Amino acid sequence: MSAPSVLHTRLESLADAKFLAKALRTALAARGIDIPHGHALDLVAAQFGARDWNVLAAQVPEERAAGPLSFRTTAPIMRIFDEQKALDFYVGFLGFTLDWEHRFAPGLPLYAQVSRAGLVLHLSGHHGDSTPGSTVFVAMEGISAYNAELLAKQNPNMRPGVEALPWGRQMEVIDPFGNRIRFCEQRGGG
Repeated sequence: MSAPSVLHTRLESLADAKFLAKALRTALAARGIDIPHGHALDLVAAQFGARDWNVLAAQVPEERAAGPLSFRTTAPIMRIFDEQKALDFYVGFLGFTLDWEHRFAPGLPLYAQVSRAGLVLHLSGHHGDSTPGSTVFVAMEGISAYNAELLAKQNPNMRPGVEALPWGRQMEVIDPFGNRIRFCEQRGGG
């Protein structure tokens, strides 16, 4: 990936801004300064005159796919009440990567993104972002291997099994806040 031109005064895409944030983190890390990805995104946003990353993201045009309609990655929002329990579950147990985290100010609730193998979830401590006890259905491949990975962690609170259902093989996990994720390897590839 080549570096985007930083001479223009507006970004052509969010990919350019993300590239700049990654480059900033790398440059700072080389000098012994480690900052979260969310902070790097906010710093890049400030360089383009935006209050924070969310404001910049709303101002920058998205890349468009050929055709009149295109959806991008879906990111269900999972309501959380304890940040450490959420990270222990999603990153520690499920094996997701913490992509970024954001707070509007110190002491305010966490809003973060975790991902793994193409699945993106948002975790939010903000009242009203989602309803605790929600269910997310995730079509996937490799459910037996994922189930074995989770069982090998010997989590005393979560020992999911795989159930054969008419629509496929399904494994359900429940996070510490009552949210359910139903991972399903569907029959017939669909």
